[in-house]
Amino acid sequence: MAGEALLRDSKTIAVVGLSNSPWRPSFGVSEYMQAMGYRIIPVNPGESMILGEKCYATLEEIPEKVDIVNVFRRPEFVPEIVESAIRIGAKGLWLQEEVVHEAAAEQARAAGLDVVMDLCILKEHRNAVRAGLLVRAC
Repeated sequence: MAGEALLRDSKTIAVVGLSNSPWRPSFGVSEYMQAMGYRIIPVNPGESMILGEKCYATLEEIPEKVDIVNVFRRPEFVPEIVESAIRIGAKGLWLQEEVVHEAAAEQARAAGLDVVMDLCILKEHRNAVRAGLLVRAC
């Protein structure tokens, strides 16, 4: 199962492209992950607050350590996000379903980041919990 070690060893998830709309997948997924005990940090320059958390315009503006950079942006934006994830010292990059960029993923891996691509972090978390690979929320 992809990403279970990353999920188990992480506490903080910066969500790039997190929307304030409850009908958007990024909101529902982030709300679930927050309910499971993860600290969610929204990255969206058009918002000031989402899910009760301060929004940041870029990953570099986040004043605390980020474990996972979870991406809800189109593939053409991924290379720039990967460069930022590397700069901030994130340990993992999670590209949501239909977000695929092989070259950027390889760049992230080469920099030492764990990479999960084209998978939903919520679905993978639920699968890991059901399989007993995650025994508790963070």
